Amino acid sequence: MGWTCQHDFKGYCKLIKKACVPGMKGCILKQSGVTFSTGSFEEDKKMKEENKSSTEIDFAQLAKSN
Repeated sequence: MGWTCQHDFKGYCKLIKKACVPGMKGCILKQSGVTFSTGSFEEDKKMKEENKSSTEIDFAQLAKSN
């Protein structure tokens, strides 16, 4: 299976106007929930945990604060 990004032009991102690095800040694919691998299981696991903790909502704490 393959894919192409509509903003990729020979390794250059026309949206961000920089060299294409999938998943970089501002990447439209990252915003759509596409997950990219670093090639290292441990590194991917670490990144997933960091992202999870930054986006996870503590509803109990939220209820207490209101």
